[in-house]
Amino acid sequence: MTLEESIILFQKKDVKAFEYLYNTYKKSLLGVIFTIVKNDTIAEEILQDVFIKAWNSADSYNSSKGRFFTWMLNISRNAAIDKIRSKNFKNNKKNQHVDNFVDVIETYDNLDATTNSIGIKKFVDKLAEKCKEVIHLLYFKGYTQKEVSETLKMPIGTVKTRNRNCINELRNIVLN
Repeated sequence: MTLEESIILFQKKDVKAFEYLYNTYKKSLLGVIFTIVKNDTIAEEILQDVFIKAWNSADSYNSSKGRFFTWMLNISRNAAIDKIRSKNFKNNKKNQHVDNFVDVIETYDNLDATTNSIGIKKFVDKLAEKCKEVIHLLYFKGYTQKEVSETLKMPIGTVKTRNRNCINELRNIVLN
């Protein structure tokens, strides 16, 4: 089964296509989600929710607007950001003991490899430095445009423009 065939079958609610796409994308999407929420259990729960959401709204995917992985990545990123902004997440984080955070990152010592299992890092690395930092903060760290504006000390309009231009540049690199 090719990726294109599996996407079409996924949209037709084929369970085998769901399994194929889940196994194809789970490591990359989990890596991106974990980068934002920094909790294994929550990241895995969000990943399950992402695939359920994608399954339920599969007919909204349009290949002429972008790649399926990009569509899934956006759903994952948005779900992770929604989670960390939720009141429940913030309250739970306040109540956690410091011991819960010791060596957390050790289980993801090769996080770059996990998030790069489809090779996206090699494309991002080809971008100019100003693009790399905006893409990294927005898409891999889960920052809002406002937070990127504050972090990089630049106007929010510049962040929005740079994001749009950098994504277009990345799209050109990937498609060529």
